Amino acid sequence: MPIPDKLAAANKINEFLQTVVTHGGLRLKYRIVVDPPIPEDRDWEKPEILVDFAGPDSSLLLDRGGELLRALELLALEMLRLPSGEHEKVSFDCQNHRSVRIQELRMAANVAAEKVRQTGSPYHFTPMSSRERRIVHLALRDAADLFTESEGDGIRRHLVVYPKDYKPAGRLAPKTIP
Repeated sequence: MPIPDKLAAANKINEFLQTVVTHGGLRLKYRIVVDPPIPEDRDWEKPEILVDFAGPDSSLLLDRGGELLRALELLALEMLRLPSGEHEKVSFDCQNHRSVRIQELRMAANVAAEKVRQTGSPYHFTPMSSRERRIVHLALRDAADLFTESEGDGIRRHLVVYPKDYKPAGRLAPKTIP
């Protein structure tokens, strides 16, 4: 379901960021784009609103793996009252950090897939956000010899890559749709 009033949402984000940047004393500029063009190879992320940061304090947003950037994005999502299933509708980025992270996740997915193929054992990723797990799921969706699942709760939720026919003790095999 699309954001009902994208311009009103973009204006709310702008008011929020003006306050944060001004009162936080941050040397940042940002650009808010409604319905940004999305490259064809990016089917895992199609934001309706993109916020792109630049400026001398960009490194503050990107420290600790982009923790502050993600925190600002989460606050904006909460302010807009978007349900968690709709969080991909708004995307914050700085210095192409998101694109670089997506490429890292896709490479990690391929490495994990090869390890699972070689060992026959599941590969457990470290905990990651639902967006990052989704990218790994999508990166491996065409691997007929594997399947992926998210496991755990809260901040411990992580993704596991399994061989297609993996059947651990006490666990049902995944259902396949013919």
